Amino acid sequence: MIDRRSLLIATLAIGATPLIARTASAAPDPMSKEAVLFDPEVPVLGNRDGDVTIVEFFDYQCPYCKRAHPEVARLVREDGGIRHVMKDWPIFGPASLYASRLTLAAGQHHPKALAALMATPGRLTPEQVETALTEAGFKIAALNAAYDADSDRINGILQRNSAQAENFGLMGTPAYVIGTVLFPGVVAPADMKQAVAQARAG
Repeated sequence: MIDRRSLLIATLAIGATPLIARTASAAPDPMSKEAVLFDPEVPVLGNRDGDVTIVEFFDYQCPYCKRAHPEVARLVREDGGIRHVMKDWPIFGPASLYASRLTLAAGQHHPKALAALMATPGRLTPEQVETALTEAGFKIAALNAAYDADSDRINGILQRNSAQAENFGLMGTPAYVIGTVLFPGVVAPADMKQAVAQARAG
């Protein structure tokens, strides 16, 4: 059965669209369904045109995120119809923030950078972040230069992710939104597969 801690997000981001139309000058709602599931600047793994979205809030130093990542990736790969939205939420300190900035600066090579850091054990120092990325074929100076050139956009992503996590009341990583259901904490593979099936059933 799906973890009973899961919460239907009807009153948060994924609820019905308000009946009152927004004016063109109205600020976008950071907790709207569009903002949470379809932020165009947040990296997407799996099928970008998939019919079910899994949003994952994670930290590169979170041992639970790293332990769960291969199982989630396997589900995404085997299903074939899942958009896996990776929302960096660097809450474990400077090394986490550094890792997020460098991987988001990797552009089209983001999946490779993410995989390299997700394969690292335990807590990280900035030096260990650099070593893992260097061993994966990246040049740290180039990633830092890419971040410096695009820092406003990258920091905006991180700020939006953090605001959403806080508005959801998340206490840590990992956390997932599957369809319209929030799962704070680790989700067993069978439960995640069931949640995907329920999201697909509508």
